[in-house]
Amino acid sequence: MPDFTKETQLAVTIMAAGKGTRMQNPEKAKVMYEICSKPMAEYVVDLASKLQANRTLLIIGWQKELVVEHFSKLNYKVEFVEQNEQLGTGHAILQTTEPLKDFTGDVLVLSGDVPLLTEKTVKALIGYHRATEAVATILTADLDDPSGYGRIVHNNDGSVKKIVEHKDASKKELTIKEINSGIYVFSKEMLFECLPKLDPNNVQGEYYLTDVFELFWKNHWRVSAVKAIDSVEVMGINDLKQLEEAQSIMSAKSTP
Repeated sequence: MPDFTKETQLAVTIMAAGKGTRMQNPEKAKVMYEICSKPMAEYVVDLASKLQANRTLLIIGWQKELVVEHFSKLNYKVEFVEQNEQLGTGHAILQTTEPLKDFTGDVLVLSGDVPLLTEKTVKALIGYHRATEAVATILTADLDDPSGYGRIVHNNDGSVKKIVEHKDASKKELTIKEINSGIYVFSKEMLFECLPKLDPNNVQGEYYLTDVFELFWKNHWRVSAVKAIDSVEVMGINDLKQLEEAQSIMSAKSTP
């Protein structure tokens, strides 16, 4: 097991390769849509900077030239990793194995379309991950309507027993309000051990990052969870209505 000390290094990987078909503009990468005059991905890169990450990797794909052009003008220390085919979240993180091959520490996985996440919440996530010596820690949230989201099932000690996708959930599991946000922190060594074992054996033919958890549980490795106090922080922007909603929230936050 890795050495869980305060000196543990942090690499932040930001998934930003998506097309965002529901945004209705194929000329633009989804993460470049603006909220309060800034591309949504910039809020996520700024968060990585506030965390003083040792490495920040922006995984780019659709309209990547425009993303690179924008971030190259800013003062953030960002490395660009290309995901030329968008074959799922697991495939996105697989692209970081070569750039991070000599890195030791924790890998925080963020999404370029989740711009409302705060430094306080992510620090709590990383802190709990290290305190519990987990192999992975999931940021979760309670939603009034958790339809469509994977539900979090806990063991008696509070660790995560499983993530049940909505379509596979029993009646009892469907009553669970705690959902998987898709934000994670991993111990790099174990994550990279399991990533190559992912199998795109599903209807979409994609590599799902959540499938690594099954491999962790098979190895009897601990998976922890931290719940966001405000569920709005984990809101993903998938369409123009959600973009407007995020704009309202962000405007309200910046108004004294």
